[in-house]
Amino acid sequence: MSIQTVKANARYAALRRRRHQRDGSDASPEPRWTASRPFAWLMTILVAAFGGILRFVRLGSPRAVVFDETYYVKDAWTMLNTGEARDWPKLVTIDGVDVEIDRLFAAGDTDRWLNTAEYVVHPPVGKWMIAAGLKLFGGADNPVAWRASVAVAGVVAIVLITRVALRLFHNLPIALIAGLLMSLDGLGIVMSRTGLLDNFIMVFALGAFSLMLMHRDWARARLRRQYAIDAAARTARFKPGRRGLILQRRGPMIALSWYRVGAAFLLGMATGVKWSGTYLFAVFCVISVLWDAWERRRIGYRAWFTTGLVKDGLVAACYMVPIYALTYLGGWLNWFLHADSYMHDWAANHPGEGVTWLPESLRSFVAYHAQMWQFHTTLDAPHDYKANPLTWPLQVRPTSFYWEKLSEHPGLCSLAPDSQCVAAITSLGNPLIWWAGSLCTVTAIIIAIAGLVRGRIRGGTTREDGGYWRIWAVLAGFLGGWLPWAQYLNRTTFTFYSIVILPWIVLAICYVLDWLHTHAEIGTYRLTVGLGLMLIVLVSAFFYPIWTAIPVPYEFWLSHMWFRSWI
Repeated sequence: MSIQTVKANARYAALRRRRHQRDGSDASPEPRWTASRPFAWLMTILVAAFGGILRFVRLGSPRAVVFDETYYVKDAWTMLNTGEARDWPKLVTIDGVDVEIDRLFAAGDTDRWLNTAEYVVHPPVGKWMIAAGLKLFGGADNPVAWRASVAVAGVVAIVLITRVALRLFHNLPIALIAGLLMSLDGLGIVMSRTGLLDNFIMVFALGAFSLMLMHRDWARARLRRQYAIDAAARTARFKPGRRGLILQRRGPMIALSWYRVGAAFLLGMATGVKWSGTYLFAVFCVISVLWDAWERRRIGYRAWFTTGLVKDGLVAACYMVPIYALTYLGGWLNWFLHADSYMHDWAANHPGEGVTWLPESLRSFVAYHAQMWQFHTTLDAPHDYKANPLTWPLQVRPTSFYWEKLSEHPGLCSLAPDSQCVAAITSLGNPLIWWAGSLCTVTAIIIAIAGLVRGRIRGGTTREDGGYWRIWAVLAGFLGGWLPWAQYLNRTTFTFYSIVILPWIVLAICYVLDWLHTHAEIGTYRLTVGLGLMLIVLVSAFFYPIWTAIPVPYEFWLSHMWFRSWI
């Protein structure tokens, strides 16, 4: 290290100490993780392994096409075999008897698709993920293969939420609690054991968010290094400001990083599963730019907001938006390559219609998307399990994926041979996790606002203000994964869509735990955490049979229906 750098760092430290003495700001770097990184990774893997057991054991049960697996698994199978999704008959006549195609498919008769391309209303990436599981785990005659990809995604989500919480709160016990809550939640378990698409959106979004946090740490370190150099320069000028001494420079550009490149790619993949990924892309990008601008403010550069928007935000948009769009288009590659894909020849058959200045293939592509948009924005068909999006965080109306009466008495039914035996899969989150997470979200907002107000009253940036950015980490998933659904209150939607916000339900709980760890007596904190986790574990153990189709007596199933809306 050169003498000039040493002097620059010394002056930087002196300036930060002066700001701390002047206005009470938290001038020190954020605390390091409370355990060695190898140990933290070991504990993360152990928690993920526990969650993996809950997801992979009996993954092939039931041997039946569960709920919307009728669309996504069969689409994935035909895509794997023909390159594109194909239509299927609803009934097949065998020896004069009409048999449902789903029963035949579950029995291993999987080659009865039609030659016509199917009209699908979601992009192909999620179905290609399911197809990868079919390829790697034995084909369509094995139900484990139908669900292997979503199960893997569920385990990856446990790893990601643990690392995200560790990066946010720098507290290994809280991070492990985050991973444990993700492992134990019923919605996370059900969606990791059923061949649907939404688990993929969640894990892609969580991975992108993790990269956004890594970008923030990288940008923060770069700003600090450059501030030390700029502050030590002979031409450095400072002016007093409300938050202490302000360096009269704008600082380096921090818009471009490989972390943001990766995040744009993952969010493009999320949108390639379902279009709702678009909202997550918009919200995550805005929050990331605001974080960078806020860090400029904390360090002491002038014009932090306009510099963050113009110098960082616009540059980031110039490369993230194209990466995101190209990733989304890449998911449709097979549609372009197969001449018999749905609406592939629409432009040739409709001359002069659509966006006429585009080449024929792109004109057909746009027309197909317009038809998909029409479907999604007007879908209001009645359904027994339709759920208002505003009720999702409280799990008011869970979706029954599977419910079957059994003639025999296997499993837990053997304990009550005189009762009707049933097997059920109910996409219901652990009520304690979702109710506590919803309450903690509101509490976290109050804590953050109170901290910011105290900082303003004291005339500067307080320690609470220094952690103010974390509230946006808690709210990011709600703003991008839940709030946009408020514009579709009349649309047919289901509570299981809320799997996308499960990580942020967990982070809200962690945010409040982190605050309690700082402000409550250690005995009170440990008692609260210990009792809370014990109750959550017990509730998950109680509900696990109806999350995983374990045969149970009817009375046992009914004892889980705490509210009429759960039936």
